[in-house]
Amino acid sequence: MTDEAIAAAARTAIEQCLDLGAEESAVVVTDEKRRAIGEALYEAASAVTDDASIVRYPPGEQHGAEPPEPVAAAMAAADVFLAPTTKSLSHTRARGDACAAGARGATLPGITEEVFLTGLDADYAAIAAHCDDVLDQVADAEAVRVTTPAGTDVTFEPGDREWLADTGMVHDPGDFSNLPAGEVFVSPETANGTYVVDGTMMPHGLLAEGEELTFAVEDGYVTDISDDDVREQVEAGAEAVGRDAYNLAELGIGTNVGVTDLVGSVLLDEKAAGTVHIAIGDDAGIGGDTDAPLHLDGILREPTVYADGEPVELPSP
Repeated sequence: MTDEAIAAAARTAIEQCLDLGAEESAVVVTDEKRRAIGEALYEAASAVTDDASIVRYPPGEQHGAEPPEPVAAAMAAADVFLAPTTKSLSHTRARGDACAAGARGATLPGITEEVFLTGLDADYAAIAAHCDDVLDQVADAEAVRVTTPAGTDVTFEPGDREWLADTGMVHDPGDFSNLPAGEVFVSPETANGTYVVDGTMMPHGLLAEGEELTFAVEDGYVTDISDDDVREQVEAGAEAVGRDAYNLAELGIGTNVGVTDLVGSVLLDEKAAGTVHIAIGDDAGIGGDTDAPLHLDGILREPTVYADGEPVELPSP
């Protein structure tokens, strides 16, 4: 992988996805582990505007941890922000406040050079079309049920909460996306059942064949976690916020048909077409009302999704 390939991916992010203008300001938020990607994005932004800056800070303790206040202030003050960071800023107040202030931006949590190249070599117009198709099928459903061959059988009730689409096209004030992009998601008001992660979940990464993590859900909260390492992460969050750490935060459906294989990156794998991901913890940044210092996504293979009993046609790679 060459420096030019990284630079080309950075230009896609800056020019196509964020549509940065010459008169606009941009800030790149990164850390030492993601330095190469952060600097590539900064160089791409600097080629467009004279008002570009880059900020580095030590990684947070876990995904969803708030950045230092000066970092949050820089995000809110910019027209455009990009955050290639080791720990996700997607579900933080800093990111939400920046968008509320009119900034548009993208987070790239846990991004690697391989994922950066794979995920940004994509047809984002096609991804947006797949998002629209899935939204048409689920947006008005009172209940969405997910089953998988691994044993998942869980039903979500969105209630009054809105389904959202992560298309990667971030062109208007307040817009936000992950990059790489490609998912339709909701923070349900409640959920019940069992889900089995057999794809990717941190801290494990890509699970080995036959390896499964099982979660029981009752009245919108995770009540049992089979895996010790994931349980410890949630328990650590519960020390700060109590029961909210166990909140069933998200149901997401992948729509990126360019992602053909799971690679062990939650950022990329949760976008893979034909997968579902379910998250625990914070949902305030995606339409819910729970503030928690974690957001833990688990990817499920081979799901069947039903909207009010009708099978949903999922995009396939």
